Amino acid sequence: MSLWTTGDRSERVGLTVSSVMVANGDPARILGLLDPDAAFTDALRASGRAVVQLLTWADRDLAEAFGGTAPSPGGPFRHGVWDQTDHGPALRDRTRALVRLESERVEGWSVLVSTLVEELLVLTDDAPLEHRRGHYGTVPGPVGGG
Repeated sequence: MSLWTTGDRSERVGLTVSSVMVANGDPARILGLLDPDAAFTDALRASGRAVVQLLTWADRDLAEAFGGTAPSPGGPFRHGVWDQTDHGPALRDRTRALVRLESERVEGWSVLVSTLVEELLVLTDDAPLEHRRGHYGTVPGPVGGG
């Protein structure tokens, strides 16, 4: 499960995205299916940059808040500890990629975006969050490299 964010301290937006694919290469790319009506999708188009971070089991409430399926008084950025990057807010201590929008196209009811990975931080995740058939779970064992 991933969380995509963009914006500066005055105007930040994010979106929980479960349909993500990494395409290795030089440069690597991250592909994602985004909600065409989400504020995040418009903000990504405007800025051209974002942070894609991987969520852990402890972040499941955060995933719900950014997905718009749980209440979040004061907004979803009130949860978690955030570092501001030039690509947008980044959830502290999570595997993340700073990405630049390369292209987009409509696929079904979604917008398929291709982003170029400009910077990558990979941490060991002991309980990566996954979303399958409407339910949260974890991937067994640590993922990533310290």
